[in-house]
Amino acid sequence: MMGESEVTKFSLNVRKNEKDGFSRGLKPEISKFFGQLPHKLQNVLKSQLSRLAKNDGMNLVRSLQRNVNRSFSASEAELNEQLQTWRENPSWVDKPPQVKVTVPKGTLCNLNVEVDVGLPPDAVYNIVTDPDNRRVFKNIKEVISRKVLVDEGHRQVVDLEQAAIWRFLWWSGTISINVLVDQNRKDYSMKFKQTKTGFMEKFEGCWKVEPLFVDEATCFPFKPMTKEDYNACTRGKGRIGSKVSLQQILQPAIVPPPPISWYLRGITSKTTEMLITDLLAETARIREGYEAEKSKGELQGNPGKNVDLVAKTSNIKERWILRRKNAKQGHRRLLTAK
Repeated sequence: MMGESEVTKFSLNVRKNEKDGFSRGLKPEISKFFGQLPHKLQNVLKSQLSRLAKNDGMNLVRSLQRNVNRSFSASEAELNEQLQTWRENPSWVDKPPQVKVTVPKGTLCNLNVEVDVGLPPDAVYNIVTDPDNRRVFKNIKEVISRKVLVDEGHRQVVDLEQAAIWRFLWWSGTISINVLVDQNRKDYSMKFKQTKTGFMEKFEGCWKVEPLFVDEATCFPFKPMTKEDYNACTRGKGRIGSKVSLQQILQPAIVPPPPISWYLRGITSKTTEMLITDLLAETARIREGYEAEKSKGELQGNPGKNVDLVAKTSNIKERWILRRKNAKQGHRRLLTAK
């Protein structure tokens, strides 16, 4: 009967362990087992277990890094293929950006800018997110500080402080702007928001870059909806451009009354247009490089030269005058063609 009693107790313990969970029933046994071991042997076993756990963690990190690197490699390969397509056919005419200005109550203005750009999204996104993009955007005098707070491969969060050039009537100077930038290459977005208030109580917005099927007319009557469809119908020779949009909300600490607010709104709108013009100038410069590779004698009459002239001028008033002059010349050419 004693044997039956011991078997019954063992059976009950097993059922209890199964009911409470195998790991929960095992923990006291492991603790008891470690307690009965010599001190040195305990340290050896614990170090081995710790090493195994560490190795598992490192393997997981390496696996994640391999996936990120593989994803970046695929994106870089796709970009190189697209740039090669643009090298073979760099012809493109930049159009003026479309600027929409709204004035919600209590703000200076909200700006929505859209423009088509003759380079693929990855290339345009590289220009916009370049830490040294002050060489492209002339209204940025210098980058005071830049600190990466979050780095997840495709996504980065950056604490950025820049000195921007401003001009009002007869005065001009620089203003320090501290923004938190959240940039995500997966959807080609870059959100920014002011972190320290000063002259501007609210300054925030978002860049967005979307693919543009430049040669989709060759697919007619079929209209491609995805990159895969587009590559299939153009046999991999279709160029992919970019639809770039910029949204900005500007609210000074004190909104001045008219007509000063009208003047400030006009300056803000023109400054934003210059920002887009600088972007177009950089993409035109890249395409001109491709054009030079294709034929050194075909640079004459390239419309990108007018944009470059505007971009190289540091004086804001001169840049606005050149821009209006170029717009008038373009309008005259259209009338002559008609």
